[in-house]
Amino acid sequence: MTLLRLLLPLVLAMLAGCAGTTHQPVQAVATTKQQSSDLAKDTSRTVDLTNPPVDAWDRIRRGFAIPNLNTELAQEWTDYYAAHPESVQRMAERAGKYLYFIVDEINRRGLPTELALLPFVESAYNPTALSRSQASGLWQFVPTTGQYFNLKQDWWRDERRDPIASTYAALDYLEKLFEMQGDWYLALASYNWGEGSVQRAMARNEAANLSSDYLSLDMPEETRNYVPKLQAIKNIIANPRKYAVVLPPVENSPYFAMVRKDRDIDLEVAARLAEMPLEDFKALNPSFNRPMIRGEHQPTLLLPTDRVDTFNANLLAYKGDLSSWKVYKPRRGESYASIAKRFGVSEAELRRANDISGRRKVASGSTLLVPGSGQGGVQLASLETPPGALESAPSRTAPATRNSRRANVRTHKVQSGDTLFGLARRYGTSVDALRALNNLKSSNLKIGSQLRVPGTGTRG
Repeated sequence: MTLLRLLLPLVLAMLAGCAGTTHQPVQAVATTKQQSSDLAKDTSRTVDLTNPPVDAWDRIRRGFAIPNLNTELAQEWTDYYAAHPESVQRMAERAGKYLYFIVDEINRRGLPTELALLPFVESAYNPTALSRSQASGLWQFVPTTGQYFNLKQDWWRDERRDPIASTYAALDYLEKLFEMQGDWYLALASYNWGEGSVQRAMARNEAANLSSDYLSLDMPEETRNYVPKLQAIKNIIANPRKYAVVLPPVENSPYFAMVRKDRDIDLEVAARLAEMPLEDFKALNPSFNRPMIRGEHQPTLLLPTDRVDTFNANLLAYKGDLSSWKVYKPRRGESYASIAKRFGVSEAELRRANDISGRRKVASGSTLLVPGSGQGGVQLASLETPPGALESAPSRTAPATRNSRRANVRTHKVQSGDTLFGLARRYGTSVDALRALNNLKSSNLKIGSQLRVPGTGTRG
C-alpha cells in the first residue's frame, strides 16, 4: 500500500504529461507546416553560408520576409513595370550607389530586405526627389517627420537627402510602425499615409463590426497602390529575366566610404580632389544646399571606395584654398547693394548665390555666401574638359607624388553589342558618369560613335 501511494503521483504526472504533449505538439506541427508552406512562396530565412550571394540583388532576394500580396492591383503594377523595363533599369542604376549600405543596415537590424526596394516606390531611388507635399530624399520624409527623427534641415543642408542619415531614420520609423501594427502591410501603409490615419481607419472598421486588416481598410488611392507597387518591384527583382529586365551589376561590397571634414570646402573642389565628376559627387552627397560645405558642422563626405586614396593624396599635396566662398553675417540695416560693393562682386551675383529675390533690399541678418575670386582653382585633370582640348593643350609635369597622365579621360569606339552597363563595368565607372560625360539622354548607343570614358589617358 505504501508503495502504491508512492507510485501513484508519479503515474498521474506521466499521464498528465502525455495528455499535454499529445494535444499541443500536434497543433504546433500543423501550424509550422502551414507557415512553411506560406513562406516557401515568398522567401526563406535560411541562409546557405557555403553559397554566398552573387551580388547585392541576390542578397536582397535571400532576405525577402514579407508575405506576398497576391491581389489584382499588385498584378496590374507588375504588368505596368514589366511594360516599362527601361524605367526599372534607370531606377536600378541609381540604386546601385546606395543598395549595399541599405541592405547591410537592414540585415544588421534583422528586417525584411523588401524594405531596400521601398525607395523604388518612394523616390525612384533619386536622392534629390521632392514631392508636391515637400517630401524629400530617397525615403521621402516630409519636414515635420524628418525633424521628429532628428534629420537636420537648415540653410546649409537637408539631411532628408543624406543617404546615410535618412536610411537610419527611415528604418527607425519602419521598425516603430511594425511594432505598433504587428503587420508589415499596415506598417507600410502607415509609412505612406501616416500612423494616425491608419489607426483611425482601423477604428472606423472596428466600430462598424468590420475587419480591420490591411485589405479591408478604406484608404486614399495613393496608399491603396503603395504596397501593390512594392510587391510589383519585388516580383521583378525576384525574377528579372521573366520580365525581360536587365538589372545593372551591383557588387555585394561597399560602393562608398565616409571621409570626415573639419574645414570649409567647396563641392567642386572636393569632387576634383577625388577626381570624379561633380554630378557623381553630388549624387553621393545630395544633402548640401550650398556650393560650400561648412567644416564647423563636422560633415561626413561620401566618396566611392576607389576614390578615397586619391582624395586623401590630392588633399595632402594641395596648397590652395579649399573654398573660394566667404561667409558673411550682415549688420542690421545693411543693403545687399552695399555688401556686394564691399566684396567687389555684382549684386546680381550675390543674390543668385543666396537665392534672394530682387524685391528684398535690406539684408535680414541671416548668413550670406559671398563669391570669391578664382573659383575652381584645383589643378587636377577635369572630367569636364571638352573633347580635343586635352590634345591641343600644352603638356604639364604632374607632381612627383602622383603618376603622370595625359588626361583623366579616354575614349571608346562603340561596337555591336556594347551597352552602358557593360562598358561601365569594363572601365570601372558608373552608367550615370558615362551619361553625364557624353550628354546621353538614354541608354541607346550608336555603333561607331566615340564614347568618352572616365579613367586614365589610355585609349580603348
